[in-house]
Amino acid sequence: MALERPSPRGAGRPGSEPALWGLVGNTPLIPCVGRGAGGTAFQLKAEWFNPGGSVKDRAALFILRAGLAAGALPTRRLLDATSGNTGVAYAMLGAAAGIGITVCLPANASAERQALLAAYGAEVVFTDPLEGSDGAIRRARALAEAEPERYWYADQYNNAANPRAHTLTTAEEIWRQTAGAVTHLVAGLGTTGTLMGTGRRLRELNPAIELVAVEPDGPFHGLEGLKHLATALVPGIYDSSVPTRTEFVATEAADEAVRQLARRAGLFVGWSTGAAVVAAERVLAGAARGSAPVVVVIAPDSGERYLSEQGRLAGAVP
Repeated sequence: MALERPSPRGAGRPGSEPALWGLVGNTPLIPCVGRGAGGTAFQLKAEWFNPGGSVKDRAALFILRAGLAAGALPTRRLLDATSGNTGVAYAMLGAAAGIGITVCLPANASAERQALLAAYGAEVVFTDPLEGSDGAIRRARALAEAEPERYWYADQYNNAANPRAHTLTTAEEIWRQTAGAVTHLVAGLGTTGTLMGTGRRLRELNPAIELVAVEPDGPFHGLEGLKHLATALVPGIYDSSVPTRTEFVATEAADEAVRQLARRAGLFVGWSTGAAVVAAERVLAGAARGSAPVVVVIAPDSGERYLSEQGRLAGAVP
């Protein structure tokens, strides 16, 4: 049964954005100590402080603005594929502006993400979990082609507004928060928008900054939101010349980093953050003696969206 389109509440008119939209961004940097010898510090860009609880609020906001500017919204429903967080961001921001949201989501997305989508009133089309985010992308493309009058396909994997959000917000925040001292940026690759947008801008500000991409170590993994690009649909916004290096991280190593941060630092982060922390620790371990790298790690979300996966949190921390 087709969902009724919510009536727009001023969305799209100059100066009429919902107040909630203005809360996206300006997340803090939290100093953390790595587990390697000497306990070298890195800094977490704590994106769970966004109103929707993840880094994806940034891209979703800019994509919604682009749809409004093009006149595609709110007369049609925004449609996109998501592994969860972008869908939640669309649903939250869309609800505040009276914009209908439909997302294609792998059926094995965490129960917390599914519950949030339902709470915000999003229409969810579940896809084969074995096909991951690629299956959700294919389904969204098919829906957009079949019903172009109903859907505006946002296509976060190929939408320039995705990296632009990070060029204009995330990068500028990191530069300001580190007083221009950042030497390394570590970010996972999913849509790749975070690393592309943030990294390009930081490199404009300082060409010596190293950009470290993080991927799962194989196609079958438990790191929601991340892609093993060699075996996945590569986002159109991705440029392989941007990362300085790529670190491949096993799911088990990411899980252990999550447990360590929770029990030793009181920071309960998501699995993709755990993978980025592992990569950051490798960067610090390989730093030249006497150097003082300033490593910023993008922490996309908190671990609260994964509590239903309790088995992954088991195990003692020595």
